[in-house]
Amino acid sequence: MTKRIHFPLTTAQQRRLLFETWQASGNVTLACRTAHVGRRTFYYWKPRFDAGGYAALEHFASMAPKQPHRTDPTIEQQIVALRQEHPDWGKQRIADELAKANNWVPVVSPNTVKRILRSASLWSAPMAPEKKGALQPSLARQTNRVKP
Repeated sequence: MTKRIHFPLTTAQQRRLLFETWQASGNVTLACRTAHVGRRTFYYWKPRFDAGGYAALEHFASMAPKQPHRTDPTIEQQIVALRQEHPDWGKQRIADELAKANNWVPVVSPNTVKRILRSASLWSAPMAPEKKGALQPSLARQTNRVKP
């Protein structure tokens, strides 16, 4: 099993120090050692530095997703409209009705329907069924009482 090493992202100050040291000395190894970064980091940032100078070192492109996959707003409106027209329909029925209108090609999953209805305050969680053989709360209090 190989050990994985995590290197945190460099800060703007580290990148500035890296290229200031490199410009002053002309030595990539010394600059990397001074800024506590690898050579690969230097060569990753060098084209940006060459293109924009120190200002280009301030920000970097985030690897985080920019826009998570969301349902089309028109489909969300259709889901809300179907629920308002038919309050007794559940998530599966609404998903099936949308698929039926789309030549039986699924448009959204039933759980997506539930998420959209929850955000529109049109979905309430069902009450949990009582366990079989459980005593009623009032009966439970009566049976646990100590008789004088």
